[in-house]
Amino acid sequence: MTNKALEICYDFPFFLYEELEEIFQAHEKITFQKGDVILEEGKTANEYYILEKGLARSFVNDFNGNDVTTHFFAENEIVIEVSSLFQRIPTQENIVCITDCECWKFDFDTFQELFHKIPNLREWGRAWMSQQLFTYKQRSVEMFTLSATKRYLNLLEQKPQVVQFAPLKQIASYLGVTDTSLSRIRKEIVSHPNKI
Repeated sequence: MTNKALEICYDFPFFLYEELEEIFQAHEKITFQKGDVILEEGKTANEYYILEKGLARSFVNDFNGNDVTTHFFAENEIVIEVSSLFQRIPTQENIVCITDCECWKFDFDTFQELFHKIPNLREWGRAWMSQQLFTYKQRSVEMFTLSATKRYLNLLEQKPQVVQFAPLKQIASYLGVTDTSLSRIRKEIVSHPNKI
């Protein structure tokens, strides 16, 4: 079984062909509709997904009850709530589909079984986790060191489909700005592209 999304996510130099085959076979194709909840606050994650087509986001409800976007999941990325899945605890986040989504589901028990059986899967897991830690650290630093305009431009460059499909309010909360500020930033970029 070959699949571009799986190949991209499990791109690790040490995997043997037969190991990848076994890992790929353990995934189940699943589809979600726009607005479907993949993971709900208070539930414990029992799987992760590889997003083949579509866009999803995770969000939390802050102390005032506002919905704040914590992450956007784009094509060929792993849709996961790491703490809930691996610590077996209820999540504080919700993961919802912004568009219709096609995914490959990998349930926790099967993952655990292969994790112990295939040493290269453990090595891949460590490498992936390190990369995620770096990405999250980078994002938290950028929230304080970059202007809102620069953060928006970075998002536009890294995940253009977010700007295309996600509502303004969700993008604004992810960037840590108000809807009004984001509207102003977008207008400035369109009317003065050389100044940015």
